[in-house]
Amino acid sequence: MSQLRALLLSFALTCSAAPVLAVQPDEIMADPGLEARARMISREIRCPVCQGETIDDSNAPISRDLRLIIRERLLAGDSNDEVIDFVVMRYGEFVLFNPRPAGWNIVLWAAGPVMFLIAAGGVWLVLRRAQRAGPKPVEALSPAEEARLSEILKDE
Repeated sequence: MSQLRALLLSFALTCSAAPVLAVQPDEIMADPGLEARARMISREIRCPVCQGETIDDSNAPISRDLRLIIRERLLAGDSNDEVIDFVVMRYGEFVLFNPRPAGWNIVLWAAGPVMFLIAAGGVWLVLRRAQRAGPKPVEALSPAEEARLSEILKDE
């Protein structure tokens, strides 16, 4: 019974473990406040190699270099925005997971709401036209159609 309990405990601990980050022990700063700021910034920067991971999650060598640069800039006294600006200046806006709403990025930020408004306006116009038109009038059968209908009904 104790083996089963140990197995269940190890399974529970394995499933509940936090995700392992790529940050190496030698990268961690002594000051917990600066380390927390470095981690926060690292979660906003995309790995240039992996492209789907933050540099905090990536094991790529360039991600390690970026993590070290971020920590160096924080030790030098830069603010979070200054550190991010430094990284963007070197690698471009591509490294940001959430691009800034400035310049041509405004087009991307505004495209979703604008398209929604255009679609909502189109639906409104279609419904308004249908409401104004009302139901179509029912046309009476012509004499030829009535004769044909009576023939069909007699055959049954």
